[in-house]
Amino acid sequence: MDGVPDGVPRVPEQRRPDSTPTPSQPSTTPGAERPAESAALRFSVLGPVRAWRGDEPVTTGSPQQRALLAALLLREGRTATAAELIDALWGEEPPSQALAAVRTYASRLRKVLDPGGEARRSGGTAATAVLVSESGGYAVRDLAEDALDLTVAQDLATGAEKARSAGDLCHARETLRRALALWDGETLAGVPGPYAETQRVRLEEWRLQLVESRLDMDLEQGCHAEAVSELTALTAAHPLRERLRELLMLALYRSGRRAEALAVYADTRRLLADELGVDPRPGLSELQQRILQADPGLAEPSSPAPEPAAVPVRPAQLPATVPDFTGRSGFVRELGDILASAEGRVMAVSALAGIGGVGKTTLAVHVAHQARAAFPDGQLYVDLQGAGARAAEPETVLGSFLRALGTADSAIPDSLEERAALYRSVLAGRRVLVLLDNARDAAQVRPLLPGTDGCAALVTSRVRMLDLAGAHLIDLDVMSPDEALALFTKIVGEERVASERKAALDVVAACGFLPLAIRIAASRLAARRTWTVSVLAAKLADERRRLDELQAGDLAVKATFELGYGQLEPAQARAFRLLGLADGPDISLAAAAAVLDLPVEDTEDLLESLVDTSLLESAAPGRYRFHDLVRLYARACAERDELPPSERGSALSRLLDFYLASAAGVYAIERPGDRLVDHLEPTSYPGLRFDNRHAAQDWLYAEAICLLACVRQAAGRPETLPRAIDMLWAAHDLSESGANSKEYEATAQALVGAARSHGLGRAEARALMTLVNVHHVSGRFERAEEEAERAILLAQESDDLLPVCWARNARGIIALYQNRHADGEEHLSRAIEHFRALGDRPGVAAALCNLSRIHLATGRTQSAVALAQEGIDIYDAMGNALRGANARYALGLALTESGELHGAADRLQEALEVFRDSRQRLWEGMSLFRLAEVDLAARRAARAAANAEMALTVLRGIGGEWRRGNVLTVLGRALSGIGQTGRAQVCWQEAAAIYEELGSPEAAEVRALLSPVQAA
Repeated sequence: MDGVPDGVPRVPEQRRPDSTPTPSQPSTTPGAERPAESAALRFSVLGPVRAWRGDEPVTTGSPQQRALLAALLLREGRTATAAELIDALWGEEPPSQALAAVRTYASRLRKVLDPGGEARRSGGTAATAVLVSESGGYAVRDLAEDALDLTVAQDLATGAEKARSAGDLCHARETLRRALALWDGETLAGVPGPYAETQRVRLEEWRLQLVESRLDMDLEQGCHAEAVSELTALTAAHPLRERLRELLMLALYRSGRRAEALAVYADTRRLLADELGVDPRPGLSELQQRILQADPGLAEPSSPAPEPAAVPVRPAQLPATVPDFTGRSGFVRELGDILASAEGRVMAVSALAGIGGVGKTTLAVHVAHQARAAFPDGQLYVDLQGAGARAAEPETVLGSFLRALGTADSAIPDSLEERAALYRSVLAGRRVLVLLDNARDAAQVRPLLPGTDGCAALVTSRVRMLDLAGAHLIDLDVMSPDEALALFTKIVGEERVASERKAALDVVAACGFLPLAIRIAASRLAARRTWTVSVLAAKLADERRRLDELQAGDLAVKATFELGYGQLEPAQARAFRLLGLADGPDISLAAAAAVLDLPVEDTEDLLESLVDTSLLESAAPGRYRFHDLVRLYARACAERDELPPSERGSALSRLLDFYLASAAGVYAIERPGDRLVDHLEPTSYPGLRFDNRHAAQDWLYAEAICLLACVRQAAGRPETLPRAIDMLWAAHDLSESGANSKEYEATAQALVGAARSHGLGRAEARALMTLVNVHHVSGRFERAEEEAERAILLAQESDDLLPVCWARNARGIIALYQNRHADGEEHLSRAIEHFRALGDRPGVAAALCNLSRIHLATGRTQSAVALAQEGIDIYDAMGNALRGANARYALGLALTESGELHGAADRLQEALEVFRDSRQRLWEGMSLFRLAEVDLAARRAARAAANAEMALTVLRGIGGEWRRGNVLTVLGRALSGIGQTGRAQVCWQEAAAIYEELGSPEAAEVRALLSPVQAA
């Protein structure tokens, strides 16, 4: 960071009296061996003074005895005279028997540190003591290099300094983390004496310098959002430490919280004037001015390398190049020259355009592999699916790229603009090649371009990107006859082509010299040893199976696909047709088995054979995908050839059953005893079975995009719509995770419309319940109330009690948020009755916990505690950990209100751990928010601020503005409690603006908080 030294702080030197003698060599007998007892000794001073022999603790005695040990350890082998030790332990007022006491402490320490040493020495055996007497004093000698935690910390800090000087911020940061982790509470905790106090101050100052250095590197690596919480707590604990304030200002500014950053400066200036009568140091004032001027140099980290999971990440995402790449030599040289010039240009961009199947991707991948050496920091690749109905969104791609570059999920912002800015920052100073395959248009590509010196981008698309500024455009045409024949020969074999050269030329001409068509035809021939080239040429002579190359590219590709499809075995052809029916970017092996109604092993054999024909791609182990044009062709084949025609619908129905049954399995394993799974539409095809909750969650989130695509596809048919709705209901965790919330909401809206258009009241009621949950999670309570009311009417008309139960439960909690407590109690009481009628004990527990919150809001604290505890008892008896966390959350609120703050914090912490483990971002963030409220009630303002900051980070992009306003209000109270009134005012102003826009009554409360500040 500007104006800040790059080095890692070194431990401050101890102040030594001039009379300190030069360390003498330990008196040992030549050849003497260190006894086993002392070889494994370890000591700690960065916390309580402790000792271990191996893994066994060694008793270090009274506080004064530990003070003596600490004084000797901190002298690093130098001898301390008796006078120095007396002064260290007692200062200017030693007891009359101080010298005798020192000798007694030393004798006791020698016995525990070297228990067998006296016996060996009395027996004439040479031995080396750990605690030695010398020149009227004592010393600790002959320890291993890593025996003292302080020494280890010093070595790690030195290593971090070297790594940072070498530019390896990732390693430096991780090394500093290891050094700081050696502290275990207060240094020399409980050790008396002036020497210990001096060393405590010295080592605490060093620790804080290390923390500042590590936080500085955090900001350099773009982790500003995460740093805010820690820095808020640190500035509360050390209010006069200006360096921490400076880091906090920068972290807030980079997190988009400019007003708060300026408020930190105002708070600091006022505090320094009040406490010390001085102004902030120049560096802090300069930072304030740069923030006021929106200095671009502050907007991005000065060294934007991302935080890796374990080691620095160098992505190598390029697909494998084909071994039989042929021709295109002119294009290879042209593109290679452009990429080679990337080092001296702002950015090198080449855009390849051409019809589908012309070989754009093959050429781009081949050139990219040849240029890898020029881009030592990695290569990124993405299929943008521009030719499909749902092209990849740039923000989704940027999230994937940032993760590949080592950026933590929590550090990835939500908006496209912020992600693009962070992406460019991460790439600054690196030399990375980005291959953007199958782009829709220039608008999709622009946010994905590196934009920095040394990087380059290759783009392929079916359209010419004339509006992509600065791009080198290449129109890729079909192959020349010689190149086409060479490719055909490489695949089929020289022997078979040499004797039928004319027939081979006829084949490649019939393929329109289109590389993909040639590859498919040649692969079929290579797989049929009994065919001749003439047989293949005769098949291609039929113009009904192909179109002239001057026609539309899709039709030319279709003619070639027809040839490949015609050579498939019947089972392969059926698999090809039916798999093409499924929406989604790819398909898993298990889902494909459901579509084909075959065992997984047989399905894998079929799919791998289709991969061999180039009609199917292996996206990853166990996952397959079609080229977008091949998928369209496969669907056309299914419409034309699949008999009986009903098999198309049956295949998609089996896929829907598979996803529904698997999603129900996930729901059941996460929520034991919940009756929702008993009320879902029946399925005729089984789903997956999961061994544990984590495997179930992994499957749900991995399949989220495909699952939602299947739901949308099934919405178009009345016979599958009810199952599609039930699947969305069973997978409602996706709406609360934050990762798939937008897609889930769009799908829920589509299902409600579909059910309404088909006149399916029962299905619409259930679809409305998925939408109620979406609106509730997003803080749109009025819309959630409207949908829940309609769901109740429709469900009652169709005698479907389950949506009535959950709609009543939802209306109860919404009424709580809207301060309609009587309505809320009525809804929840009726929900409990309905759940009991269904025998749904977890549902009863959910309503009880929500009723607890109504009681709490109306002053019935004891009954609120009892209701929440009743809910916990039900969940725990059924082993329902996730719902049990919701109940503990409710109990935590009740205990907070009743003043049992310790118990409240325990319950909320238990809930937080389960929510984190279950990837429930909404409830993780809300638990942190409630913990902040507990901390405020317990007058732990600094901890409250840290928890509220973490809540803001976790709830980014989920939970809605109303919840964000609540968190900001609590954060403002916490900041006010630690004296940061300027930041508090900014938080309250933002909260007030949110509440006023929503028309929420909380606006008046926050305005009241602002009034005293404004008056002051």
